[in-house]
Amino acid sequence: MSGGETPLPIPNREVKPTSADGTAFCGRVGRRLIYCKGVLPLLVKHLFLFIMKWLPNVENLNVTDIFNLYNLPLSEIIKIANDFRFKINPFNVVTYVIERNINYTNVCCVKCKFCNFSVNRNDKSSFLLLYDKIKEKIVELYAYGGKQILLQGGLNNQVRLSYYINLFAFLKEEFPDLIIHGLSPPEIVFIARVENKSVEYVIDALIEAGLDSLPGGGAEILSDRVRKIISPAKCSSNEWLEVMRIAHKKNLPTSATMMFGHVETLEERFLHLIKIRDLQKQKGNNYGFLSFILWPFQSKNTRLVKEFSIKKVSISEYIRMLALSRIVLYNIPHIQPSWLTMGTEVAQLCLHAGADDMGSIMIEENVVSAAGVSKPSMTEDIIKNLIIEAGFTPAKRNNKFEKECIFK
Repeated sequence: MSGGETPLPIPNREVKPTSADGTAFCGRVGRRLIYCKGVLPLLVKHLFLFIMKWLPNVENLNVTDIFNLYNLPLSEIIKIANDFRFKINPFNVVTYVIERNINYTNVCCVKCKFCNFSVNRNDKSSFLLLYDKIKEKIVELYAYGGKQILLQGGLNNQVRLSYYINLFAFLKEEFPDLIIHGLSPPEIVFIARVENKSVEYVIDALIEAGLDSLPGGGAEILSDRVRKIISPAKCSSNEWLEVMRIAHKKNLPTSATMMFGHVETLEERFLHLIKIRDLQKQKGNNYGFLSFILWPFQSKNTRLVKEFSIKKVSISEYIRMLALSRIVLYNIPHIQPSWLTMGTEVAQLCLHAGADDMGSIMIEENVVSAAGVSKPSMTEDIIKNLIIEAGFTPAKRNNKFEKECIFK
């Protein structure tokens, strides 16, 4: 938090039940989040008084503090996170973006144990998209009313920095208003190694070529113990953070992510959040992390699930972690649930547990679906209706979370 800002306290907003029996409804989703009956206001009051004694503000929560929050009843952590959401984003608006995921190559030398998408260079299904093929995909995107791409791919040592520089320049010439939300910290680190250049050099070159923002993919869990198990050839946790630190210094908007529910401990989850929060404190007046996206490990047919006994993340655990993220990451403005991995109804519930953005309609998605996730049909009208059904006003946004159109 920059100097002069007032620390953000735990909100103490009264809960007004919306039904006669004293339960609280989750908008118009049709689910009840039952806080308590009859004695709800009294319990909430005493709970917040207790929290305020050991948690006067959220700037510097440590692992013990976060454990205490995590162990609260689900209904209470939802209540706190929802209050935080409205303190940070006070309007009853939920945003979304029309975006196309474009995977420019599926060749990857890392071989993460949770990934079914990547292949070897000599595999008959391997590909590296030509510029004209990417152009075709973007023409289709514009027909959907979108102008933003999420461009990511495998770590392919045959793809040099010049591929990206020339591609970005080509796309900006063909589509002057196109927004390139592209690559990720592991890709940046890999390109720097292949080119024998610094990370800062690579980021500067990409920005000059037309990169508009940097997604937070490849974070998984920012613990090197975990990373050595699930993705030993990928960049370290410190390297991931350093890429983002440099991006923030360059005022390049970014996002942060977490993939949880595999071999990590609760403490490692909490330290992940702390590392992201503390890096965000260093951004000054620059964009920094604009959003945080949380998704559970998708296990089907992965090498990781064959090596370890891994229990699927439950709906309640997902909502608990999302709510916790909203509280701990007080300095990141937007929280996004994963409707792709958890389903649209759970995403709607999350809008009452700290989330305020529904993400992309995902015109194309290949990586998560390769792990067995069936992508629901999603259009702009569907995502707008999901937001309305949950009790909010939908707004179309861009990569900087600037609202382009609010649908009242």
